[in-house]
Amino acid sequence: MPLPSRAPKGAARRPFVPSAAWLIGLGIVLLALTISRGFSGLLAGVVLFLLAAGVFTAATGRGGALNLPGRGWGWASVAASLVLAVPAGALAGAADPDPSPVAAATPSPTATARETASPIPTPTRTATPTPTPTRTATPSPTPTPEDSPVTPPSEVTGGTALALLETLPVKGKAAATGYDRVGGFGESWLDVDGNGCDTRNDILRRDLTDLTFDGSCIVLTGTLAGPYTGETIAFTRGVDTSYLVQIDHVVALNNAWVTGAQQISQENRVALGNDPLNLLAVDGPTNGSKGAGNAATWLPANTGFRCEYVARQISVKAAYALWVAPAERDAMARILSSCPDQPAYASGYDAAPVIAAPAPDPAPAPAPVEEAPAVEDPAPAPQDVYYENCTAACEAGAAPVRTGDPGYASHLDRDGDGVGGE
Repeated sequence: MPLPSRAPKGAARRPFVPSAAWLIGLGIVLLALTISRGFSGLLAGVVLFLLAAGVFTAATGRGGALNLPGRGWGWASVAASLVLAVPAGALAGAADPDPSPVAAATPSPTATARETASPIPTPTRTATPTPTPTRTATPSPTPTPEDSPVTPPSEVTGGTALALLETLPVKGKAAATGYDRVGGFGESWLDVDGNGCDTRNDILRRDLTDLTFDGSCIVLTGTLAGPYTGETIAFTRGVDTSYLVQIDHVVALNNAWVTGAQQISQENRVALGNDPLNLLAVDGPTNGSKGAGNAATWLPANTGFRCEYVARQISVKAAYALWVAPAERDAMARILSSCPDQPAYASGYDAAPVIAAPAPDPAPAPAPVEEAPAVEDPAPAPQDVYYENCTAACEAGAAPVRTGDPGYASHLDRDGDGVGGE
């Protein structure tokens, strides 16, 4: 009787050619995952299929679903599935952004602790400012949180941010013509409250924990619980590290300029740029991504902070007679719909008078000014100046270097405020 014929050795099967049943089944599963989860679901299905087929071949030596030639190819399939699992996991985590952020409907513990005994009907400053912590005039060699300058906290008003939003004018943005960070809002981080410390160090002191100091003002190290991301950031003062923690204007100064700040006094614009209610210590990259965005174009990734963030913006705009754009107003209302009891805030800052759209007072007669003695024009500064870093600018006696000054460059100005070598 003739023996059945055999295929030559090595030609028993065609590698990597699954059977029709496997192809149909796999196609149905991948299609379902793609419909339900998008591309991340498709990639996850491929990862699971490669992993299962590879483990089967590596364990049994049989071709399995992928018709793999041998155990080595099985292990290769397992390795490929592990590599693809990384982007699949990242896509799956980003696949469902929260379109309707939910934040706590009750004020934060910090805000509750600042509630006043007599609610303020509207977010305006009173003629007699709320008592603030006493600042020592003589620096202590080893300052502690009790004896160093402290920025006055913002107070909680008696009203809600949602109610205050209804009082803000709604109209389109003005042209940004004439915007100048220094000319319009003053030098960065002045000591406008006269406590002996610049505004940046005041806010670092307020928002960071585990602080160490140089003298009574300069914060050397600390820990920030980033409000915009929820991540913990270690801060160390230095040329290459200070930029990791920046001070953000909650209402960006450029946005303030195009929503009414052009029409208020220089004194009040300086107050707006240094008001603790409008300032938060945040991580540098997130601050850079925000730019001059308003609530319609940018919100913190930390959804639990969005209610307080929007409430601060509304409170600042009310205090400084600014308006909101239509899309901005709608975004604010949408955020606050999830936390209708979120309180508004009144600033404890008393460096400048409150603006309530007053009628202009007659200009006083100018005081006589003694003519300054004539001085010789200084020699023109060299234009081809380059400082390798902020230390070099300081050693050359040129710091701070501002936009337009010889030697100014973006690598000296990590926080992008137009002033390098601070």
